[in-house]
Amino acid sequence: YRHSTGMAFGSQTSSLLLDKQDGTKRFSLLLLEPGEIYFEDFSVIFYPSGLSETAAFKRKQRGRLKLCSKSVLFDPENVSQPILKFSFRDVKSLGQWTGALLSKLDTKGSVLSIRTNQVTEMKEGNMISPYKFQKMHRECLFSLTYVGLDDVLARMQQLYKASTLGFVDQRAMITSIVRARQAMVSFNAGWLESLYEKIVVEATGDRVTPLVQNPGRIVLTNAFLYFQPFNKEPEVVLKVKLSSMEQIVKRRYLLRQVGIEIFYGESSNLLLVLATTLERDHLYDELVSQPEARLQDTGQEHMTLKWQNGVISNYDYLMYLNSMADRSFNDLTQYPVFPWTVCDFESRELGDDSVLVHVGCVCYVRCFSPDLQDPRTFRDLTKPIGALNLERLERLKTRYSEMPEPKFLYGSHYSTPGYVLFYLVRVVPEYLLCLHNGRFDHPDRMFNSVADTWENCLTGAADVKELIPEFYQPPGDFLLNKLNLSLGMKQDRSKVHHVALPPWAKGPEDMTRKLREALEGPYVSQNLHHWIDLIFGYKQRGPAAIKALNVFYHLTYEGSVDLDSIRDPNERASLEDQILEFGQTPRQLFTQPHPQRKTVSTSGATTTGLSLTSDLSVESVEMQGLSPDPPSTNEAVAAVAEASEGLSSWRQLANLKMSCNQRAHKESVTTVAFSHDNQTVFSVAQDTTLKMFSVNGLQQLRSVSFSSLALSSCAVMPDSRTLVLGSWDNNIYVYSVEFGHVLESVLAHDDAVSSVHWQNDLLLTSSWDTCVKVWRYRPESSGKKGPSPLFLAELEHETEVNCVNIDASSKYAVSGTVDGSLIIWNLEDQTMLSQHSVHSDVVKAVCFSPDGQRVLSAGADQYLKVLDVNTGTEIYSKSAGEGLRCAAWNGDIVLVGGDSGNLHVWDLVEVKPMATLRRHKGAITCLAVSPNGKHVVTGGEDKTVVLWSVT
Repeated sequence: YRHSTGMAFGSQTSSLLLDKQDGTKRFSLLLLEPGEIYFEDFSVIFYPSGLSETAAFKRKQRGRLKLCSKSVLFDPENVSQPILKFSFRDVKSLGQWTGALLSKLDTKGSVLSIRTNQVTEMKEGNMISPYKFQKMHRECLFSLTYVGLDDVLARMQQLYKASTLGFVDQRAMITSIVRARQAMVSFNAGWLESLYEKIVVEATGDRVTPLVQNPGRIVLTNAFLYFQPFNKEPEVVLKVKLSSMEQIVKRRYLLRQVGIEIFYGESSNLLLVLATTLERDHLYDELVSQPEARLQDTGQEHMTLKWQNGVISNYDYLMYLNSMADRSFNDLTQYPVFPWTVCDFESRELGDDSVLVHVGCVCYVRCFSPDLQDPRTFRDLTKPIGALNLERLERLKTRYSEMPEPKFLYGSHYSTPGYVLFYLVRVVPEYLLCLHNGRFDHPDRMFNSVADTWENCLTGAADVKELIPEFYQPPGDFLLNKLNLSLGMKQDRSKVHHVALPPWAKGPEDMTRKLREALEGPYVSQNLHHWIDLIFGYKQRGPAAIKALNVFYHLTYEGSVDLDSIRDPNERASLEDQILEFGQTPRQLFTQPHPQRKTVSTSGATTTGLSLTSDLSVESVEMQGLSPDPPSTNEAVAAVAEASEGLSSWRQLANLKMSCNQRAHKESVTTVAFSHDNQTVFSVAQDTTLKMFSVNGLQQLRSVSFSSLALSSCAVMPDSRTLVLGSWDNNIYVYSVEFGHVLESVLAHDDAVSSVHWQNDLLLTSSWDTCVKVWRYRPESSGKKGPSPLFLAELEHETEVNCVNIDASSKYAVSGTVDGSLIIWNLEDQTMLSQHSVHSDVVKAVCFSPDGQRVLSAGADQYLKVLDVNTGTEIYSKSAGEGLRCAAWNGDIVLVGGDSGNLHVWDLVEVKPMATLRRHKGAITCLAVSPNGKHVVTGGEDKTVVLWSVT
């Protein structure tokens, strides 16, 4: 589990299911049968069959011949031609082709002949579609380009011979061939990063991705973990730096404790499966003991308490439980499972937007519309899906009573590979084609409608499936046929295309957002622990499961069978197939009833409800993803303490009165700021001037003109002796307050500088040239000229950037653009973490909360919004009724200036207005709060600067 994991694919993308394929590379291990092994490939020329020699020579195709354990594939260079698959079971003969003496096809005697009764055509025109099975006797010829035929033919004939044997002998022979070939491949020490790396563990294992097991060498050193696939697919070697690892989790695979999953980087993960539990545990122990591997601590008791007290969301807690129970996005038999929550898919309205109220310093509680508080809107979380329909349940109970041991109520499971891909076929069609032998499901049985799927789960004789995380994670692209797949035609002659949504959903994003709100709402928060008891807890097994009508087929439970003890290959293979088909029940996490969620209402009474906080998670998750990691415990405590102190002083801002005002400039004021001793006000304007005033009476102390174009922004250095100013002339100016002159000017951008922000020696400048630049700048404490700003990086955008901000730790930045987007950046490696289209017009201001976990934005579209950094969830949205120009925020209290000249003071703790003040004749374009929280200064289009003070 990783906080805020980008967790499910479909929105932020972290799952391997959504990894985009290289457009020039069509071959994938998904084109093979489940469990089939790809060995190697050869450069060949293919001569089409059924033609004269001259015609075949003219229509020859260059490509690669892929040798696999059960088939041979030809992957042509010309992507308009299909990939051809020759299954050994359909092949009648393999051998060297002997043509005419002067044949154009055979100049070296290296032509391979494959006689077959069927050829499977795949990905013709590089389009994803059902495979074409061409059943006809044909001879296909392949001329090997660089290698002789003898060695290739010998290897191929071994595998072909294995295909003619019975199942047990075939499997034994293939296993023997695989082991012999793998024994010849050693780890290439040339991959080691340095001469000082020491190999700690070397083993053979499989890298597991959905529907694929790829064998290779696993090598652990004191600095890296390497996986070198034997077939060099999809890469020659995968390197994971130990210092980038965030979490290492033991996993089960096919009900055996032989897996290990590593989460590393921003959103990457790696699932490895070893031969035995002993080998897995040895690798795990060595990994976690390496000094370079600095891992996060996530204890179950700690996370459960955080959820119970309302510190993390229901969504994130479910992701955590899934991870603890061995559910992984890499394993479709153990994909994360989520509950159906809403049962109303017919109403036109499900509920209006929610609002936020505050409790303490960290817990935010949502108040939902009446529809989302009505229990009739929700599924009964105390019962499994199969028990929701009483009529069906009675039939199942009758069958159960007549059944010999081991008994089960439900012959199907709530989570299987087929169910996962049933939901996701529109975004990962190749996985379903792999699972269903190159075919999509019957059109009428596909995921065509959310309402119909729910209805079938209630009434279907064997349909008891739950949901997957994607249903609760916008934008819900899995509901759209964006790939324009040909999914067939239903009996009513309508084509299968997008999923039909409930009437209350305006679109996929709206539906997933509303489902997410329902998941986090009061009813689900009060009852989610019952569902946890069924899926992860004490009602999963034993007498409690029987009493709760929650009994599934015995092979789905961990410990029901010991595969290692089964010597009969047929029996073992049959059991493995059943496990793959029926799915797996999560590992049981709780043997006692799970605690109910607790939150605190605004009155102080303990109650239930949603809390979305700074500690939201994926995937995280992550699986997740895309999102920055949460702060350490010390950082979080410090942030909360700082927020509490700021709250006590900023609450006084409800009592602001105008102290004095000055018509200070000849054009619109663009930025105002306070000195750090609260004694001086700085202002810059479009009239190109910087002005300084004393807080006492706004007496003008200085007026300085810099350039022929407007000044846009001003950042005050910690000692207040130096200012950094941005200008529409593309420059930034370093100005000494102490000595009264410009110390330096730097040509920073190719267009106007729109904003500057400084924090902990990092200077960020944004511009209309569509980029943000990162500089290292440490001013001299004396006010004299110091080192010039040092350019570090450029953060590129797709459109003009209007504002920028840095969080308190200086690890992350947020930028706001003219098209209404917020983009969150990791400043340590200058990478984009996430992008969010939250406004329909220009973003005028962005602010981080003190803990860096939330971002506030004010837009020209009249909206003030708060975004959770970790999840990308919009946790607050408020229309001010006027375009917004500027904002200041301490995490709890926000001040906003609008087009009409109003200064709004809002409490985002209890979600209510505190004050609305008016003095400017026109828009308030900028504002600032003094460090001591006792003064506010505003600048406007009316060219005036107004000082407000707490009375």
